[in-house]
Amino acid sequence: MMVSSRSSSCSTCSAAASLLFLTQVLPLWSSTTLAFAPITTFTFSRSSTSTSSTRSTRLQAVLDPSVATRKEYQDVCGIGFDDRTLEERLQATEFLHPQHVAVIRELEPVAQEMVDNVLLETGEKAWQPQDFLPDLTKEEGWQDEVQNLRKMAQGLSDELFVVLIGDMVTEEALPTYQTLLNTFEGCDDPTGTSPSAWAQWSRGWTSEENRHGDLLNKYLYLSGKCDMRNVEVTIQHLISNGFNPLAQKDPYRGFVYTSFQERATKISHGRVGQLARTQGDTNLSRMCAIIAGDEGRHEKAYQRFCSEIIQLDPNGFLIEMADVLRGQITMPAEQMSDGTNRPLYQDFANVAQRLGVYTALDYADIVQHLVQKWDLTNLQDLSSEAEKEREYICRLPERYRKLAERSMNKQAKLSKQELKQPFNWIFGRLA
Repeated sequence: MMVSSRSSSCSTCSAAASLLFLTQVLPLWSSTTLAFAPITTFTFSRSSTSTSSTRSTRLQAVLDPSVATRKEYQDVCGIGFDDRTLEERLQATEFLHPQHVAVIRELEPVAQEMVDNVLLETGEKAWQPQDFLPDLTKEEGWQDEVQNLRKMAQGLSDELFVVLIGDMVTEEALPTYQTLLNTFEGCDDPTGTSPSAWAQWSRGWTSEENRHGDLLNKYLYLSGKCDMRNVEVTIQHLISNGFNPLAQKDPYRGFVYTSFQERATKISHGRVGQLARTQGDTNLSRMCAIIAGDEGRHEKAYQRFCSEIIQLDPNGFLIEMADVLRGQITMPAEQMSDGTNRPLYQDFANVAQRLGVYTALDYADIVQHLVQKWDLTNLQDLSSEAEKEREYICRLPERYRKLAERSMNKQAKLSKQELKQPFNWIFGRLA
């Protein structure tokens, strides 16, 4: 599949627009007395349509026929401006990774399959955060529901709360993650409402992930055990700081990252739920289980995308995957901050490791899982460069495992009290 170049340069369009102004618009000024509206080349107006149940608004371009006809405008500038051609004009035609984009476009039917079979239905059939929380609209009984939630939450350790808050903050930075998806060339959503399968996947994935932060945020607020303002400050800092997973706009690199990260978040939420049940909070356990279920479905989709890429371009995929792993997987919350100078993410990660929620061994296990999932040990007929990268990737899990064990043994020699740090999230208590 060939990638087309741009049909006209910016200078050509600019010159054409100038010609239109000089030959058709400027003469009208000499024959009118400050009648600006009739000579406006184009204006924007909003047209609305409504039914008994829905109402939609669209932005439409309106061309003054006394200045130029629609055909004349298109002949001069070389482009149209109606709704039908809007998405075509916004589509990128020059790419950093054109060969990878060509493969991604071949996989559009796979993306549609994931939209149809992996994403859940929206509306009444989809779970929502309120399904797991006290109903404050009740005239009677809502106080009892809140008290029951708080009673269960009182039995949770501060360490578990710190990990839960860190997980929630990570989920609440969702705007950053959707922005990331839209940087993957060939998978973007140029208009925000594109009907392409990749755009549908991006929006559907985001809509499902959005529930996770909402649910955990409301739970933490109702628990009464957290300094919610400090937590909110942390969320704002994280979104403002952003993060760079080193995807470099490359869909191959992006899907390696998401394949890894979705599995990591599934593991983390699942284990927090298990610990919550052990410590007596069955409400939180159910919440974490439903979130982990979403992450598991999304993990399968991203790993399927990579499996299909390997079928079409194994050499290119292995080269990119190896480079991503050399830089190590950047955790999405690494830039979190509560406004102080302390390494907040590292302190949070240390607590998660001590609790066994997410450890360095898990990192090694996830890489091993991906090697097995994509059957990398048995790939054949590769280029010499790709073969070297395949061997490198397949050796990584054991290498990571040895490093993880060495690090964990070193930490085990320190007392729990030496490792504990104060967290403003829980009013300065140690965890």
